[in-house]
Amino acid sequence: MKLWFRMLYYFIATWFKPNIENLLKTSELTFRVWPTDLDISFHMNNGRYLTIMDFGRLDLMVRSPLWQEVLKNKWTPVVSNTVVRFRRELRCFEPFVLETRIVDWNDIDAVFEHRILFAKGPRKDQVAAYALVRAGLYDRAKKAYVPVETLMSLTDTYPTEKPNLEEVKKFALAEEMLFSSSRVKEK
Repeated sequence: MKLWFRMLYYFIATWFKPNIENLLKTSELTFRVWPTDLDISFHMNNGRYLTIMDFGRLDLMVRSPLWQEVLKNKWTPVVSNTVVRFRRELRCFEPFVLETRIVDWNDIDAVFEHRILFAKGPRKDQVAAYALVRAGLYDRAKKAYVPVETLMSLTDTYPTEKPNLEEVKKFALAEEMLFSSSRVKEK
């Protein structure tokens, strides 16, 4: 129930924010750590960071022309891989900013960069957590992922080149190594 209030607040606040016409723009959302976000160490729970990051990816869809197509076609967002680096703890009632942007893509999915930053005080703009997430939109009717080219064309996003971040290359390499592991393969 606790996340429903945050979701409701997000959708209300979205009405007052400008549209995101280009999927390669950065989404910025401001949050506050609530008591329901805490773990037994009284700082924000590891899993809550990932849940908050979902809002960043959602924001890129909802505030762009893509959202109407997602609803119309009943496309489902699917995350296939995540790597998170927790840098500093967020304590109860502390405000923070989530920055989300697409930093890489292939035919069927994109890599999102999430940065959670302190919003106020002496640590303002310091990174509390950093993540790379590979995700795509799945079309259940066609039983296939929606091509990234289709998603970008729906939002008039025509990238000329990718940011080419070193951490994205290493993320892809780690993904490949994990996927080829015998402990991960289906039996």
